[in-house]
Amino acid sequence: MRTAIATVCLSGTLAEKIEAIAAAQFKGVEIFENDLLSFNGTPADARRMIEGLGLKTITFQPFRDFEGMPEPQRSKVFARAERKFDVMQELGCDLLMVCSNVSPDSLGGIERAAADFHELGERAAKRGMRVAFEALSWGRHIHDYRDSWEVVRRANHPAVGLVLDSFHVLARGTDLSAIRSIPPEKIFLVQMADAPKLDMDYLSWSRHYRCFPGQGDLPIDEFMDALHATGFDGLLSLEIFNDRFRAGSARSVAIDGQRSLIVMLDELRRRAGAAVPDLEALPSKAVCTGVEFVEFAVDERSASGFELTLSALGFSKAGVHRSKAVTHWRQGDINIVVNADKEGFAHSFNITHGTSVCALALRVDDAPGVVNRANTLLDQPFQQPVGPGEMNIPAVRGLGGSLLYFVDRRTGLDRHWDVDFVPTGADDFTGAGLTSVDHVSQSMHYEEMLTWLLFYTSLLDVRKTPVQTVIDPGGVVQSQAIETGNGSLRLILNASQSQRTLSSRFLSELFGSGVQHIALATDDIFATVERLKANGVELLPIPENYYDDLEVRADLPAESMERLRNGNILYDREGDAEYFQVYTRTLEGGFFFEIVERRSYRGYGAVNAPIRLASQTRLSSETLPPGV
Repeated sequence: MRTAIATVCLSGTLAEKIEAIAAAQFKGVEIFENDLLSFNGTPADARRMIEGLGLKTITFQPFRDFEGMPEPQRSKVFARAERKFDVMQELGCDLLMVCSNVSPDSLGGIERAAADFHELGERAAKRGMRVAFEALSWGRHIHDYRDSWEVVRRANHPAVGLVLDSFHVLARGTDLSAIRSIPPEKIFLVQMADAPKLDMDYLSWSRHYRCFPGQGDLPIDEFMDALHATGFDGLLSLEIFNDRFRAGSARSVAIDGQRSLIVMLDELRRRAGAAVPDLEALPSKAVCTGVEFVEFAVDERSASGFELTLSALGFSKAGVHRSKAVTHWRQGDINIVVNADKEGFAHSFNITHGTSVCALALRVDDAPGVVNRANTLLDQPFQQPVGPGEMNIPAVRGLGGSLLYFVDRRTGLDRHWDVDFVPTGADDFTGAGLTSVDHVSQSMHYEEMLTWLLFYTSLLDVRKTPVQTVIDPGGVVQSQAIETGNGSLRLILNASQSQRTLSSRFLSELFGSGVQHIALATDDIFATVERLKANGVELLPIPENYYDDLEVRADLPAESMERLRNGNILYDREGDAEYFQVYTRTLEGGFFFEIVERRSYRGYGAVNAPIRLASQTRLSSETLPPGV
């Protein structure tokens, strides 16, 4: 299949869009009419720009309110079509996309529409061009692909074909079986778009919430399976209308688009058990078995204070790097790297972001394979010099310019602690009873959220959970979890359009997106909290009102309620499953730790999030200087 993207997907001028599309390694582009109308040049100038960057214009669109018009409007729409053909000739484009009529003046009837398209096909053929008909999901008379196909079939003209748009087909829940019987040569164009499941009118849903395949909830795989059954091997293009994309970087969004098509077609290849033309097979998604380490970038001034915090949390210094100012701290199966070296990536990251998480390392089944997959998906690889005999751990760029490392046992990368660090001789890593990294919470700009959702789901064998809406005193936060089936890796993506939420203020303090908090697991939260308090760890205070309400809601024994109150521990229950969580006060840079205990509980205590956010906001405002 030949892949392309429509200019309407991206922000910017036509020139900026075309440059972004070429940089994302597309070969075809659909020109949206408004982008050409606002272009400061002729269609011939646009063609030179497009072809100069190695692209070809595959479609000019949309041509609206065509079929079924009464006279004198009918004559006018044919005259308008001739003008479009003139423009297309200058653009070097041979396909005009016609969407179904929404005009209140239009007349129904399949035969009437077919006759109009036959005549349009005649006119197009004389110019060496073609036309393709798309059923809009809100079309006045035709809103079902089966009806648009019937119009094309009855038009019976070689220059008239069908457009299948996944959004318009799937949004209405239309049966897909009829697609399988459409002759592939009559499918002139397939437009791909996903979307979240929303209960709203089709027009608003389409114009504001479309997204790339894999970023939404529509059954894209089922659509592609039906398309594959036809033997289709033609134009496959992305057509996305999305407010987030319009606010984001054109180049980043274009890369997301290319990445989504690569993954979608690779998954089709795996399901179909056959090669997809022009697509090299990808290595499998990485099977992740946990977080190998979390690396903090610190400076010389803050290093000792941060290490004291780790010690109070029950971590022991397990090793010192052989050639750098880097220490390894451990508790249970949790490894934290504190990097205060004055050279290299972490130093640069600290200069920009202050004390912060600069890297995550994941345990995977095949580290070289996941990096090869990442390169094919246009992720940014990362390398820096290492000392003699030290491990070169493969990595790609992650959120906010941080790093995502990959460690596996198969290639011996799991030996990096022994190779790169000199052990301190400490042998007690039980500390405060913390056992593993439960989840990592990342805050990002609102327009980035779909990008990082696609980044993780395209690279790792994970699933996404439904988006949660969390109420912050400063606004609304959208939160979405990405997790493995067994919970060995859990990532939380948070974003808000409000600049006053805790998530957004963290972005300002960090100067970019990043890890805002890490949740560490324990098997006994009450014992852990007692040890933390004894070590002087300041925990986030929770209002007494919360516990008064919880006492009625949860019907817990008085002794349990008292332990929760005394420990500032939040609680949630789903059936017999229970969840306990407690937070440290916010550290330098807006980062904090969470301690959790799960008892068969799969969620993240979303019901408690507003309480936690309100408490953190209150403490933050109390520590601000007067007048701020």
